[in-house]
Amino acid sequence: MIRLNVFIRTTESNRDELVTIARELTAASLRDEGCVAYDLYESATRRDVLLICETWQDEASLAAHARQPHFTVLVPRLRELGEMKTEKFVF
Repeated sequence: MIRLNVFIRTTESNRDELVTIARELTAASLRDEGCVAYDLYESATRRDVLLICETWQDEASLAAHARQPHFTVLVPRLRELGEMKTEKFVF
């Protein structure tokens, strides 16, 4: 299994659009083969910080996800709206 924690820091002016796009990405990604979990979390103490927490069965599933249209269109838009940092764990 693979876990990705994708931290996103945004601005107040970009936040609403970023959350809308992240929710769209989450809904589409949950339908990807090999997706075990895909959740969006909003910080309770900092409005500028969000987290996408993904769990994938294996590298092949994660690689296939990265080629999906919802990923190739929405993730670049998220990068325009916020600063992203990814942590990867294999277990």
